[in-house]
Amino acid sequence: MNTTAEMQIGGRIKRLRRLRKLTQIDLATALGISGSYLNLIEHNRRKVTVPLLFSIAGYFGVEPGDLVDSDEGRLLGDLMEAFGDEVFADNDVTNLEIRDLAQANPAVARAVLKLYDHYKLVAHADAAPTAPRDAERFHLATDAISDFLQENANHFASLEKAAERIRADIDRTGDSFDFGLRTYLFNAFGIEVRLASLPRGVARQLDPRVNHLLVSDILPAETALFLIAHQLGRLATGREIEAIVAASELPEGDAPALAHNVLSAYFAAALMMPYDPFLRACRDYRYDIERIGRRFGASFEQVCHRMTTLQRKGASGIPLHLVRTDIAGNISKRFSLSGIHIPRHSGACPRWNVYSAFLSPERINIQLSQMPDGQRYFCIARTIAKGDHRYNAPRRYMSIGLGCSIHHAKEMIYSDGVDLAGDSQLVPIGVGCRICPRMECGQRAHPPSDHQFRLDDNVRPESLYARMG
Repeated sequence: MNTTAEMQIGGRIKRLRRLRKLTQIDLATALGISGSYLNLIEHNRRKVTVPLLFSIAGYFGVEPGDLVDSDEGRLLGDLMEAFGDEVFADNDVTNLEIRDLAQANPAVARAVLKLYDHYKLVAHADAAPTAPRDAERFHLATDAISDFLQENANHFASLEKAAERIRADIDRTGDSFDFGLRTYLFNAFGIEVRLASLPRGVARQLDPRVNHLLVSDILPAETALFLIAHQLGRLATGREIEAIVAASELPEGDAPALAHNVLSAYFAAALMMPYDPFLRACRDYRYDIERIGRRFGASFEQVCHRMTTLQRKGASGIPLHLVRTDIAGNISKRFSLSGIHIPRHSGACPRWNVYSAFLSPERINIQLSQMPDGQRYFCIARTIAKGDHRYNAPRRYMSIGLGCSIHHAKEMIYSDGVDLAGDSQLVPIGVGCRICPRMECGQRAHPPSDHQFRLDDNVRPESLYARMG
């Protein structure tokens, strides 16, 4: 068991125990171990054996993997990124001290991250004084939503149940899903769906005067279908969504409204790609995204998103990570269950295949990635083009990255013919230049925040930041 996993387990057990309002003696007695031994485990001074891991997981009614794959690894990565900022260059904060903060005081660590988020926003506002006054608040909301999805493992059981119930009613029509969805929307809410020529930039519009849902007639078919399902989600799952938002710790402002939109989208995906059939297709087709998309009438991006939500207890999919970036390197979506850390603020490593995918548009790009801590990941990436179905319509190009721990790689069809055990195809990657220790990397854009230059006039290394001698 690696050091990061050990760090995660102790804090996770402690939080579960406190949530149940148990003393260490209570839990230790139930597990058949001494209170002092449990205390050492919670402080990560003793390793957890596999039998004990399963006993603890069974006691709390969670999957054993949930104890290991908690959010503390992501918290640690976010802290490393924050303390790698130049503003902390004179503080001499060590990686060990950052680990101690994440492990012993996760609430304080999250408060530090929140403060750093505000600092970054103020710094950006100073750099761009003409930005709208509400831009800062909205940016905070988008980060809060990313954290919200991560904390919930991007899985919402109540919305899955609602989608299964409504999908069963839709399927009883005996016709296509598209027809059944429109019929259900009309029968349940009196809303008639019509394709229409809408103003540029408007994809969907509900006209309450005549109860018409107008959908742009220049959208791809899967996008139009998703928008209809999204509207149904807003109408049919208000109670479930309100309960989820109320139970969250989202900040005031734009975040709750944005959460309603995101959760309606979650319902739409669950309705289009029902959990059990979708999971079965993932296993049968070995996560062949394009084949699964054909099966459910969904786009490449929609299928990738849906794959990250398969976290039902006892029927879960591969723990995946997903990142979406544009050609300028701006990360617009990030989520990780694989354990890989995706930067919160700075740009990601240029060696990630999510960037090199732009060199081979709409082709699957495969990469075996190794992080500085030695963890290996199997990653695929592909570009997508977004735009309207009309002559001379502008196109937006983005790249979708999806991946898992190397241990799950064989479950994906893209690993066929790839030497997963060898080192020859490994690509060393990092989180971001400010905290990456790979000094010899020829693609470094910035030195680490604590770097001191030692230049030799007689030798010019490939990387200006490489350590000499």
